[in-house]
Amino acid sequence: MIGRERSCEWSVCMARPARFIAGPMMAIAACAALSVTRAQEHVPASPPNSDLSDRCPGLVAADAPRTIPAALRLANLGDGQARLTYVGHSTFLIESPRLVRIATDYNDYVKTPILPDIVTMNHAHSTHYTDHPDRGIKYVLRGWSDDGSPVGHDLAYQDVRVRSVATNIRDWGGGTIRHGNSIFVFETAQLCIAHLGHLHHTLTQQQLNEIGRVDVVLVPVDGTYTLDLEGMVEVLQALKAPLIIPMHYFSPYTLNRFLQRVRQVWDVETNETPSIVLSKANIPATPKVLVLPGH
Repeated sequence: MIGRERSCEWSVCMARPARFIAGPMMAIAACAALSVTRAQEHVPASPPNSDLSDRCPGLVAADAPRTIPAALRLANLGDGQARLTYVGHSTFLIESPRLVRIATDYNDYVKTPILPDIVTMNHAHSTHYTDHPDRGIKYVLRGWSDDGSPVGHDLAYQDVRVRSVATNIRDWGGGTIRHGNSIFVFETAQLCIAHLGHLHHTLTQQQLNEIGRVDVVLVPVDGTYTLDLEGMVEVLQALKAPLIIPMHYFSPYTLNRFLQRVRQVWDVETNETPSIVLSKANIPATPKVLVLPGH
């Protein structure tokens, strides 16, 4: 799995500024310098939809999938609880109090142990989407559109709301694909969980307004294929999420490089299992980084 994953990422590595490629990847010719803009033009805000909208007002800013014990997957959740499980790479399983299951960056390589009701996908690499999702999935939300327009998802299903905010990505030749990535925001159990997808640039104030308040942010930390470390720290500081969970790293070295940088700003903890139960009561009072096992 590790070899295949790296091959997928290598094959689509695009040019970027020199500081984007600091670290062990700097000799790769495909990653030649490219100035990637850190801003986007205005993206229309997602329309409100459902009685969940007041919970997250938009006013402010790899090894194989790990085995998940059955007890973690089957245990009921309280009305104010959501379960988050790191499956691997950029895929998380989010479960609502009514056990609505959501898989992020759903693809053909990293699979959740149970069939999700909702999947979100992004277009950067094949490890972030699939053209052949399981037919039993109720809602398949792609974070891009074929015509380059922002998709602007706003789905309400049982006790879950899923919104998207479009961002740009680099293309194979080092250019820009407008609205090729979406930041998905999941609202459930009075929590807002933002998945940054394959983010390639910092965020405009308009995008921060659309994302709104965030309790938990799932952040790619490779520092090379996505946004560089300094840029990603800037994004995290702008979002002001009290709980930061890393994803999208390829080795302990890559993760530790990110952790070494963010320890200058936030506390860092490591969870014993890839699964945690979240609620308003256990969201930290001051921001911290929580590492879930697996990559």
